[in-house]
Amino acid sequence: MSTRPTARSGTYLPYIDGLRAIAVLGVMVYHLRESWLPGGFSGVDVFFVISGFVVSGSVSQWRGGNFLGFLSSFYARRLQRIAPALVVCLLTTSALSMLVIPSAWLSESNDLTGLFAFFGLSNVYLALHSESYFSPSAAFNPYTHTWSLGVEEQFYLLFPLLFFAWTRGGRWRTVSSGLIVIAMTASLFDAWHRSSTDAAAGFYLVTARFWELGAGVLLYQGMQRNAGESPAGKWPRLYGFAAWPCLGLLGWGLVKSDINGFPFPGAIIPVIATLGLLGCLYASGTTAPLSRLLGSRLPVHVGQRSYSLYLWHWPVYVVMRWTCGLDSLALQIVAVSVTFALAEASYRFVECPFRYSQRLGRMPRGALVAMALATVVSAWAVSTAITLARSNLSLSTVTRNADNWYSRMVPNLADVPDCFLTTRNESSGNFQVWIYGRGGCSKRPTNASKLFVIGDSHAIGYVTLLTEYVLRTGTEVTIYPNLGCTFASLQPAREAGACVSQNEAEVADITSRAKPGDILFLAALRLDRLSNQDAILDPSARWRSMQTELAEQGRVAASAELERMLAPLVEKRIRIVFEAPKPLFRSPAFRCSDSFNVGNPVCRSGLSESRAAIEEYRQPVLDSLVRLARLLGASVWDPLPVLCGTTRCDALREGRPLFFDGDHLSADGNRALYPSFVAFLENLDTGKTSARLP
Repeated sequence: MSTRPTARSGTYLPYIDGLRAIAVLGVMVYHLRESWLPGGFSGVDVFFVISGFVVSGSVSQWRGGNFLGFLSSFYARRLQRIAPALVVCLLTTSALSMLVIPSAWLSESNDLTGLFAFFGLSNVYLALHSESYFSPSAAFNPYTHTWSLGVEEQFYLLFPLLFFAWTRGGRWRTVSSGLIVIAMTASLFDAWHRSSTDAAAGFYLVTARFWELGAGVLLYQGMQRNAGESPAGKWPRLYGFAAWPCLGLLGWGLVKSDINGFPFPGAIIPVIATLGLLGCLYASGTTAPLSRLLGSRLPVHVGQRSYSLYLWHWPVYVVMRWTCGLDSLALQIVAVSVTFALAEASYRFVECPFRYSQRLGRMPRGALVAMALATVVSAWAVSTAITLARSNLSLSTVTRNADNWYSRMVPNLADVPDCFLTTRNESSGNFQVWIYGRGGCSKRPTNASKLFVIGDSHAIGYVTLLTEYVLRTGTEVTIYPNLGCTFASLQPAREAGACVSQNEAEVADITSRAKPGDILFLAALRLDRLSNQDAILDPSARWRSMQTELAEQGRVAASAELERMLAPLVEKRIRIVFEAPKPLFRSPAFRCSDSFNVGNPVCRSGLSESRAAIEEYRQPVLDSLVRLARLLGASVWDPLPVLCGTTRCDALREGRPLFFDGDHLSADGNRALYPSFVAFLENLDTGKTSARLP
């Protein structure tokens, strides 16, 4: 005879673990290689519905007293379930990150994401940081996956307020269901609104995800209202049959869910499919074919470890991406094997001992909550200390030799010991200004001219050279960081939209500050990259892109626009210096300079390029710069002869980095170029024609 367990506290439904197995495996496959299961990320939505359902069942029959007692009991149980494995995973991940992951644009949000994750706030940090779940940097952040734990933990803050009335019975149950419906309606509206106004926040924040967890709560409440009297008991086979289409719909969602419009309307299909499965399986009983299949040994085994699998798979994948790579089938098998091994250890030695501890079970609930929170805070402090110790303990040569790799301002120099750098930051409308000067010096400035700098990250990348120039000469340097935009790139598409007004405002500001004889240095990325920090790009396609007639037309149009924009500075006799394109590389140096990462596929192209090939690649852009310089009476400074040897351009020279990644200079690269740059500016002052053009 079919047995249909009632949805009450203490009832174990094996098929729920089977559903958890489907969800976690979907997420793991998606994260391993997106093309294998394009909608696998929606497995998290399955987890949300299950969580709302299960947590309701865990407290539904609570009869322990007042609301405060309910709160302490609920939070003690949740912390006992979630905190131990999470803390162990976060501490381990912070140690591994400290050892092998250097700081870069690709990892700039990693540390803070991890620290916020201890308190269930990583989703808030990622949302405020506008860090899309589908962006390249997210794939290299070992804590990105903790966003969903943040959503659940924030849901648990709201859940007791909405569910407590249910435990009172009678009409209070209607009150509870009504509150859930109201919260879900507000959440659906928020998800719909954010899908078009702030997609990253819509993906991460509990306000846009509550409806998924709330759906699980409502399903539980509806099933318990009808327990023992539902007509489902009369037609268990019908419900057992209906469960199969729900499983098919869930499978369709895991394959076809689109990253656009998520969580609304994208999450609707996986949520409906999960609700249908849970409802039909409950109604059909544990002996129905699909119930038995999902409740069989292997799915249950995986489902019971789904929390640990979810916790560990992502740090394993990310650490491998940073080190040996995660591209080949062999490495992917290693990643999955390591994940299952760590999850098994976590389940056996962390999850279960704490979750089922009799000693913890005998503790007063309030004391257990306080102890758990104190442990989390202590673990956060340890993780913070680990992060701060990176420069001393890291295995990465980039981290250990940060002064050679990272281009950043220099506060003082040994050869001018009584001088120090002064800094002043200003903000004016839609742009910022960084002003560097020299203080405490007995020497008089050797150059009365001021130097203005504008461009993009490549202009900011000269900050080591520029601040050393300030300290040695006393020249005031004003940098316009041009955040989010570029300037004088000769690529119109990169300077469109809001960048037009920002660039014009910055030129107007320079015009108001500068005097005749001052210098404007224009540095920018004017070639298509051969690599990003996260991936190799197709060099042959990039090579061809610079040679096309369309690209030349773009450079002509950009040159005309730049001539117009710079006219007020030319009129004011401001001397303009263009940076000629630097070498580019197909591998990022900072990711390919240690024994544990040189075998990474991203490093396969090496850190050396043919000088002749680079010169051929940049020639069309250099020709455009030379023509523009003639029209403006400007000059072109060429860093390539210093950065390249006779036949090769190398990102590393005698073990020291000239470049940080595939195109940005390192601090040592700045220092290598310093004599050439200073000599060029001195030639401008003396009027030598050799400094006019390369």
